This record gives sequence, structure tokens and C-alpha cells, in this order.
Amino acid sequence: MATVQAAWWQLLNEIIAELEQAQIDYTLLEESALFVQGVEMPPPTILKFSVQWDLFERAYALFQPYAPGDREREKGQERFSFRLGDVNAQICCYYNTVVVTDPDRLTIEHQGRRIPVKALDYYLRTLPAHDARYGAIKRHLHALHQHNSRLNETAWNTGAYNAWVARFGTPVEAAEYIRKDPQARLGSLTRHLGPLEGRQVINLLGSHGGRAIAMALLGAHVTIVDMASENARYASEVAAAAGVPLRYLVTDVLNLPVDEINGSYGLVLMELGILHYFVDLEPLITIISGLLRSGGRLVLQDFHPVTAKLISSKGKKHKVSGNYFDKAMTTTNVAHSKHLEVQKPGQVYLKQWTLGEVVSAIAAQDLRIRLLEEEPNNKIDDTGLPKVFTIVAEKL
Repeated sequence: MATVQAAWWQLLNEIIAELEQAQIDYTLLEESALFVQGVEMPPPTILKFSVQWDLFERAYALFQPYAPGDREREKGQERFSFRLGDVNAQICCYYNTVVVTDPDRLTIEHQGRRIPVKALDYYLRTLPAHDARYGAIKRHLHALHQHNSRLNETAWNTGAYNAWVARFGTPVEAAEYIRKDPQARLGSLTRHLGPLEGRQVINLLGSHGGRAIAMALLGAHVTIVDMASENARYASEVAAAAGVPLRYLVTDVLNLPVDEINGSYGLVLMELGILHYFVDLEPLITIISGLLRSGGRLVLQDFHPVTAKLISSKGKKHKVSGNYFDKAMTTTNVAHSKHLEVQKPGQVYLKQWTLGEVVSAIAAQDLRIRLLEEEPNNKIDDTGLPKVFTIVAEKL
């Protein structure tokens, strides 16, 4: 199998080298795109590329030494095929489209070569759920999430407890601060949460517990789910100092025990810097739906993707420095590292989502979106830029 794969990659690189030398923009498609992105499957027997439509003539001339078949035209596209070793290659174009601006185009790296491919989530949107490729993509994303989760867990357990002490004070000091005004600790979330007295609440990725403990002080029965034991230690000590019970489950959300997903919660809260830990939103939203009772509420507040993905700011200077539709994974220092003086910060692996992707993932479940609110940045230099968004959804 290793020999077969090596030969397949060699053929792929040969075609790519030809296209790049001729300066023809291209994207790798279908099974070939899935395979190079790590989806577990045999090396495809067809290598399929799309090229810029007004360069199609050049591509056909380029591959004449490979004895391509006749050009075929159908429904807004044109294509030709040729044989390369044990693999069939197909080059196609889609009229009046621009390859390099395709929002579903993702560039991956393999052995120093950058390869543009059609992103996996495009195929999740367009393939039927019973298609074997759909299932293979889902299994790949699940494995990728588990891998990233282990790396992120290590990063979050590197100095988190000391970081929260530096940021919020000792557990006793933090508890006293929250006790003074728990509603203020909840900030703009307050108006979306509804009555908390006696309510069963689960705070997913609840970190140091500041929001959860504030809700407990207001009468809620709160469970936190978070992967970091250092977060759990700090939150548990703050809750004890505040005199409120707090249930803390140290686990990845996607690894919650089945008997926990029993529709017993009236409120699921997720807030600030959460969604980017998931490479596939569908399993997360499915679990959220399973946690909520009928009529229960999801309150999700997170950083607005316009500022998280698109715009960079420095004082009064703002510029579009990113790609709002970029689907690539990124790495960055773990969030608490700015509160550490000595320890080397860990790196976490993130995927930034567009607002449309988030709304669509929630709407695809048995959750009715009741509100989508965007809040402006309150810094004078950032006036007019969105800072966070809040979604409130109800379990049907």
C-alpha cells in the first residue's frame, strides 16, 4: 500500500508541476481532494482538477503529450481526460467562475508543496448522508478533533491555575468579587439567560468558572464541562469559597457520557472563544440538542468572526488582512498565557467559523433560533466594528 500511495503522489505532483509551470490556476477535486486532506480511503483511481475557465485552452494544449481524449462540454463546464501511469486524470473548468476566489478552496501543504483543494465541508454540504464519502469525512473530522483536543488539553493544563490566580486573584479573592454582584459578572448575557433560580444549567467549556459560579449564586444548579483539570481545580476552589455547589466534568464535550445527554437541562451556555475548538460543528450542536429539555435554551456568545478572521487593528488603524472564508486550521498561544510570567505558553489548534456557518449548524438541528445579536466594540478606536455575537435558540 505504501508503494501504491507513493506512486499516486508522484503522479499527482507531476500534473501539479505542469499546471504550476504553465501558471494555470487549479483546484484538486472530489476523491483526490478528500485523500490529500487525510480522509481514510484508497488512493483514488481518478485525479480530478478544475482549472480557471479562460485558461482551459492552455491546459488542453499543455497536456497534448499525454494524448488526451476529446474535449466534452456539458452544463456550464468542459473537461478532457488522459491516462497517466495507472491513474486516469481529468481536467475540467466551470465557465464564468474564478478558481482562486472560490470560498470552498483550501490550500494544504504536503512535503513542502502547497496544494489547493476543495474543502471537506463543501462535500459535507453537497453529498447525501448515506454516501460512503460523507461517512469517511465525518470519521476523519472526528479523529482530527480528538487529536487536536489532546493537544489543546495539554496546552490548557500548562499553568492555567496560576494564570487565573494572576488574573482574578486567589480563589477566596475571586469568590468575593463574584459574590458582590453576580449579575454584573454575567455582563450582557444576563438579558438572554432568563430566570436562573432552580434551573438546571450546563456551561460547556466553562474554563475558570466565573460565569458558572455567578449563575450558581443566582440560584442555578450548574454543571461545567471542560477538558482542563487546572481549570476545574481553580473553579472548584472559587465555588467553595463562594459557598455554592458546582459540578465539574473534566472531559471533552464530544466525549460526554451518554447518560449525561438526557434532555435534563433548561439552559446550555457557551461563551467567548469556544467554537474555534471544533473542526465540525454538527456533532457539537447534536450534543447540545440532546442536553436540552423541550423548551430549553441555548445561549451562545462568541467573538465576532469579522474581527476574529477578517480585520486587524492597531490603534485607529484598521485593515482587511485576513480571509473571512478561510477554512484553514491555525495555531496560537493558549488564551491564559498572557497572564503567565515564566512558563512557556502552550499552542492550541483552532478553526474560525463564519457567522453563516454557525447559524446554519444550529438551524439544522431541532433548535429554533430566537435571536441573533451583534454587539459593537466599546473601544473608541474600534467604533463601528463588531466585537461579539449572541445567538439564543430554543429546543423544539
